[in-house]
Amino acid sequence: MAEDRKKKELVFTKKDSCRMCYTCVRECPAKAIRIANGQAEVINSRCIACGNCTQVCSQGAKLFLQSINEAYQILNSDSKVVALIAPSFVAEFIDIKDYQKVLGMIKALGFYKIIEVAFGADIIAKEYQKYFHSETNSSYIASDCPAIVSYIENFYPELVNNLAPIVSPMVATARIVRKRYGNQTKVIFIGPCIAKKAESNEIDCVLTFIELRKMLAEKGITVLTAKVMEFDPPIARKGSLFPISRGLLETMEIQDSIYDGNIILAEGRTNFQDAIKEFLLGVLDKQHLELLCCEGCIMGPGLTGERIHFARRTAVANYAKNKIKNHDLYEWLKDIEQYEDINLSRSFDETNQNLQRPSEEKIKEVLQTMGKNIPEDHLNCGACGYDSCRNHAIAIINGLAETEMCLPYSIEKLHQFVNELAVSNDKLISVQHALVQSEKLAHMGQLSAGIAHELNNPLGIIIMYSNILLEECSPESQMRQDLKLITEQSERCKKIVSGLLNFARKNHVNYTQTDLPGLVRQSMKSIIIPPGIKYNLINKLNNNNVDLDTEQIIQVLSNLEKNAIEAMPEGGSLNIELIDTENEVNIIVNDSGQGIKPENLNKIFEPFFTTKGIGKGTGLGLATAYGIVKMHKGNIIVTSNADPANKPTGTSFKVSLPRYRYL
Repeated sequence: MAEDRKKKELVFTKKDSCRMCYTCVRECPAKAIRIANGQAEVINSRCIACGNCTQVCSQGAKLFLQSINEAYQILNSDSKVVALIAPSFVAEFIDIKDYQKVLGMIKALGFYKIIEVAFGADIIAKEYQKYFHSETNSSYIASDCPAIVSYIENFYPELVNNLAPIVSPMVATARIVRKRYGNQTKVIFIGPCIAKKAESNEIDCVLTFIELRKMLAEKGITVLTAKVMEFDPPIARKGSLFPISRGLLETMEIQDSIYDGNIILAEGRTNFQDAIKEFLLGVLDKQHLELLCCEGCIMGPGLTGERIHFARRTAVANYAKNKIKNHDLYEWLKDIEQYEDINLSRSFDETNQNLQRPSEEKIKEVLQTMGKNIPEDHLNCGACGYDSCRNHAIAIINGLAETEMCLPYSIEKLHQFVNELAVSNDKLISVQHALVQSEKLAHMGQLSAGIAHELNNPLGIIIMYSNILLEECSPESQMRQDLKLITEQSERCKKIVSGLLNFARKNHVNYTQTDLPGLVRQSMKSIIIPPGIKYNLINKLNNNNVDLDTEQIIQVLSNLEKNAIEAMPEGGSLNIELIDTENEVNIIVNDSGQGIKPENLNKIFEPFFTTKGIGKGTGLGLATAYGIVKMHKGNIIVTSNADPANKPTGTSFKVSLPRYRYL
């Protein structure tokens, strides 16, 4: 095989169409497909051009080299151009009953002669007889399939010497044509095989039947316009059976029985690989191999139409049967004798493409990254394109595959991603609620500050004069009770205005390092704990020191503690639990009271919202606490037993604060 032919990129990927199904990886016997960033890429040095990937790709992402322009250039030259037609042409043109019409269509493209490669098959069949009937101890592998030859050269170089050193029928026919019609004759082979495009420099151009159909369509050549033609000499005989299973044996006129036969036929992607492996192991003692990469040449990747194997086989068999029936044996024998001196020998290269085998430790490491830690994790499902998880891991190490190709691994990663997305979504909802709340409080704060400032002056006057009048009023006066009520309600208004100012103010946080348990105890001293309520401080802090504004946090704690006590009119327990991490402290205020109704949970931090009776609350305590916690860059959340989604005892407020101040 000539070097420049080998370097041709025969099969390649149309990346825009690749959908990451890994079918091409699965169907490639040479594992010449590299997956990079989810895209399949053909490795030219490993590709044997079997064309399996072009046949199985449902998206049309695998394409092969087109030689139509090259063929047109040759046909338009001044040279005599001979078409070498593979015997599988009958399987391609199964829709045309008269094969002579097919030849007429091909001749109309401008060919000088049309020669059937089946005659080359007749010639090399006799050469194979010499090797397969040899008395030596050597076992041979038929070399007429170029994809098989490439496979052995690339991946089993130790078997190169077992390849029968005989040219293919195509090359044999080309040598016959040049002897008969002159060395300057150009030859174009037309057949079902992509690998033929890189087989030999003795062929000027190789077309598949797919390309032939395109050329006929471009030139407007149809069966209706075609003339009836016959093959030019030399005429073939049994070589017409070459493209179907056991066609070589039939051409060799070998009756290979099950009992005493010494030739093993293996065709198709998996079968030929298994045969080669057993041949290498030496278990096929004194057996010769006839190997085909496809299921016969009638199923080659260069054919069009539906893959109807048995209909094609029948068509070829009937064609051969009729050909032999009407064949001029005397003329055929004369042609065979005339070309007996044709050189049918060839040589092979050892182009070893085997990858270095990684260590067991490395394989184990890659398997573990895909969650395959024990043998039971090795599902060997084949979804990645490799027949085992181990082979997939080896391919990853050699840069041919990616871990994401493993379907169970990808599904597990997807589940993790969905779970993480759900958590992120919950956090986002929480942040959105917090933003809405903050924006609402900001507007309310501006409004409250304005109202408080406007009320302060007239309210101060009312308080001052009501107290003056109260002092001047005699104890026996009927007006004293009315003035006392005015004074009390004015003081209440003063507290409300003070609360509004506390809520609205944007105080600077005066951080000091504080002993948090001591601060909680101090807050409890500022409130009255009824006899029926049991108070507990549960300190689980690893570090008691926290940076915070003591006055403001005491106000937060006092508000929460007062609310908890008021929620337990019949008595109960008030627990304050302190928990910390390295950078955060949590203060959990929990009561065993009546809880908060679900419809009120989203409103409790709003200014002026209260569930207490008239005159018992301003609705500013929790709003103020919320603002103070946010100024500390912290968070406050509430859960309640009145919420069916939660099951705590009573109501629980959790205040989370950074341990250290934000600079």
